[in-house]
Amino acid sequence: MEKETELSNEIINLLSEYPKARKMFSELYSNKTIRTYIDSANLMAVKRLGYNDHGIIHSLITTKNAILIHKYLTESLKPSVVSEGLGTLDDSLLVTISAAYLHDIGHNVHREIHYMWSVILAEPLLQKILVKFYKEPTLIYILSHILHAIYTHDEAVESLTVEAGIVKIADGSDIAEGRSRIPFSLGKIDIHSVSALAVKRVLITRGTKKPVKIIVEMDNPAGIFQVEYILGRKMETSGLDQYIDLDVFVGKKEIHLSEFDE
Repeated sequence: MEKETELSNEIINLLSEYPKARKMFSELYSNKTIRTYIDSANLMAVKRLGYNDHGIIHSLITTKNAILIHKYLTESLKPSVVSEGLGTLDDSLLVTISAAYLHDIGHNVHREIHYMWSVILAEPLLQKILVKFYKEPTLIYILSHILHAIYTHDEAVESLTVEAGIVKIADGSDIAEGRSRIPFSLGKIDIHSVSALAVKRVLITRGTKKPVKIIVEMDNPAGIFQVEYILGRKMETSGLDQYIDLDVFVGKKEIHLSEFDE
């Protein structure tokens, strides 16, 4: 509960200059039905399938990551909501955090094609909330952006908007050791859990050569699996790969992913 409170407070602070996005987060976070969907999705992912955490902490970390990526990226790149004339940076952030927060609720149905089920479950929930912010037709355009970002968070699906790419990379950046502790403690010892335990910290910062820098710190090379199989694959289909530098360290030594290619 302490970690959850810390993350939610950090998100609210990060959104201090964006009233729509901040209010939208409050609407999502305080919604009891949405919270139950997230808790139930985690039951499917962790207890039934032995997967890493897909519950409230993952939703909040993904949301926080998405805000940070959005912040640094949009200093030099217009988000799609803005470039398409649908709204402001505030509206773009509203889209981004909504998709980030709800992206995994499809696990209530099954892990298989959960991204599609997430869209199906999220749509009526979002309709009820978005009427507090928008009228048609703008409401439908904003809803469409959110649903697209939810659907394309899967690494096999190409993201076609900046907001969707941000959500995908934000999701893929939650690879630090905390995500694997539940299944690992339940006895699931495989490459996913061992690799996740090797990753100690993921930092998202403003880049120098590129707008965004993601720094992955690990204590042994087993964490390379997490970086390549999860974050790397999501970056490839995000449409934003060229705007992000990825730095990987084992201890204090920087390593290059090409060293581990066959």
